Amino acid sequence: MHAVEVIHNKRDGARLTDSQIDWVVAAYTRGEVADEQMAALAMAILLNGMDAGEIAHWTQAMIDSGEVLSFGDVGRPLVDKHSTGGVGDKITLPLAPLVAACGAAVPQLSGRGLGHTGGTLDKLESIPGWRASLSDEEIAAQLADVGAVICATTPTLAPADRKLYALRDVTGTVESIPLIASSIMSKKIAEGTGGLVLDVKFGSGAFMKTPERARQLAETMVAIGTAHGLATTALLTDMSVPLGRAVGNALEVAESVEVLRGGGPSDVVELTVALAREMLALAGITDATRRRCSPPARRTRCGSG
Repeated sequence: MHAVEVIHNKRDGARLTDSQIDWVVAAYTRGEVADEQMAALAMAILLNGMDAGEIAHWTQAMIDSGEVLSFGDVGRPLVDKHSTGGVGDKITLPLAPLVAACGAAVPQLSGRGLGHTGGTLDKLESIPGWRASLSDEEIAAQLADVGAVICATTPTLAPADRKLYALRDVTGTVESIPLIASSIMSKKIAEGTGGLVLDVKFGSGAFMKTPERARQLAETMVAIGTAHGLATTALLTDMSVPLGRAVGNALEVAESVEVLRGGGPSDVVELTVALAREMLALAGITDATRRRCSPPARRTRCGSG
């Protein structure tokens, strides 16, 4: 099989076969398909799209490029959240400890900036001495100890996505719904979480500019999760204006700490609580079953807010 043939197929609007997808993803991961060839294929996918079967198999090929993590029994139900990002989106920082305080475990394996916004890791690296890379053992130990961890994906987790993620950022192919959906879901499925809440943003400050495009992305990702046995739900949230008052990595960390202390902008608090409610529902934690919940005095009561 040759990369040029695969590129020609998608360039001309044809459907990629399962064997073509398996081969090109694996060959790109091994370095046998050049960046410029994968860039051409990514642009062809952006322009011509993929059907549901192609997207599902592309996602599986990304998962199969590495290992699937298992954290063992951490004593709590595992649930995660992913945001498609936007200006001032620092929700992960107050959300993970809030959900952990209510009895779930949050394995938040995060990424860096894609496009014009900083990623969660970029924000936290503004804290002197903070370390993004943890071993599988360190992740499991922290989940069991405090119920939440925010760190970089391990090198063996969907390595095909690691390469393609960086390539999309510099080749104008960030907005492709099949590539966004497979990128996000391959990592989330491979990390071994038991439930996933998606925060899919739309508006001038997001990659998806319209609610219709955001809904298409959300439905695509929920379908992928469902097909892989991962309980998945999605919220569409407006990103027409920045979240909160702070924009910039260090400033957003400071604002997140303010929210955790019981203050902070109302829109950040509102979205944090809304996502926490969805995560706790997927984890099966209700008013009757949650283990502990000690939100700040000004925070809406989690699980019932």
